[in-house]
Amino acid sequence: MSIPLAQQIRPTTLEEVVGQKHLIGENMPLRNIIESGNLPNMIFYGPSGVGKTTVASIIAKATNRKLCKLNGTTAGTADIKAIVAQLDTFEAQNGILLYLDEIQYFNKKQQQTLLEYIEVGSITLIASTTENPYFYVYNAILSRSTVFEFKAISPEEIIPAVERAFRIVEKQNGYTINADDETVRYISTACGGDVRKAMNAVELCTLTVKPDADGVVNVTVEDAKRLTQRSAMKYDRDGDEHYDIVSAYQKSMRGSDPDAAVHYLARLLDAGDLPSACRRLMVCACEDVGLAYPMIIPIVKAAVDAAMMLGLPEARIPLADAVILVCNSPKSNSAYNAINSAMGDLKKGRSGPIPRQLQNMHYDGEDNKNKGQFYIYPHDYENHWTYQQYLPDAIKNVKYYEYGKNKNEQAAKDYWDRIKKNK
Repeated sequence: MSIPLAQQIRPTTLEEVVGQKHLIGENMPLRNIIESGNLPNMIFYGPSGVGKTTVASIIAKATNRKLCKLNGTTAGTADIKAIVAQLDTFEAQNGILLYLDEIQYFNKKQQQTLLEYIEVGSITLIASTTENPYFYVYNAILSRSTVFEFKAISPEEIIPAVERAFRIVEKQNGYTINADDETVRYISTACGGDVRKAMNAVELCTLTVKPDADGVVNVTVEDAKRLTQRSAMKYDRDGDEHYDIVSAYQKSMRGSDPDAAVHYLARLLDAGDLPSACRRLMVCACEDVGLAYPMIIPIVKAAVDAAMMLGLPEARIPLADAVILVCNSPKSNSAYNAINSAMGDLKKGRSGPIPRQLQNMHYDGEDNKNKGQFYIYPHDYENHWTYQQYLPDAIKNVKYYEYGKNKNEQAAKDYWDRIKKNK
């Protein structure tokens, strides 16, 4: 059986791992944990092909634990029970390290099945995910785990791995491979920080380029451009291009330019980044349209739900509808400014006790000479409103919200100006 090049070149020690020096470099947190031998449950978060599985394998070997692997896309509760059955056997006498890849695909019940075993320490869990674990991992698992973020690997760090891969193929096949610096750098850059993609590109180049008359395989940058995975060349979900695209996407919607917004939506979807397309769309509906057209929030939420249910490529249709609707809608960031101002005051310590009339009071202490809550029930008054103080004394006159200059908010302003004018 032919072993993939990415598997052949897989590191066996932390020193051989490409990148992730912020985690496994000398005196870095994950390295210190591994060297201590006392492993917590961990979640490895980051893009594909950056060493999550490799580091888990090294941890299992370094701590002399039986490594069991499951993939969230295919495994189920029965697979977990099969691993549990190995506990206390001779083979797993030092405990089991369960590496659960793509944990975001495990449903709540499946994740709950793991809890009783990881709580008592009979199984140590290392779960990996390419999605934000704070959104996709069950909170009970998350609260019992330490999250480590793996980052896309820079081209400079991948270059030695690409050079080594060419040498491995050269040795295996017994012929000379020439790949100049430009070709090596292109493959290292085009893989988008994914070492596995870089190894696949090397393997593909050496398989498809024919030897010359002297039996030498000359891999050129043109070969690399033709054969390297298209998605890797165009988009790096954890790099600068990712943030540039999502920034341009949201700013185009904010700027009411449907042509530009749809263009950047297409770039996100073409790269398969449906979560980012949905998240930024939802943010823009709330932040930039907001109270100028408040019904847009449930409308966009419905479009996002439809997109997530449909998946790609059909998800492009409801998302395009919603993106163009956001572009064409009136804009207001009044609520966004209001909550930012309120949170800014809290950070500065500007707050105070909740006014007595708003407290959930059921009993007055004997030392209180002015007994009673004194809450005024607004529905007992004309227009269901009467004046009373709601903010703490220290900031009782502060104004966080300013009505936006749009039809919807101005109508609300006119209404409340009439009601409150005789306060």
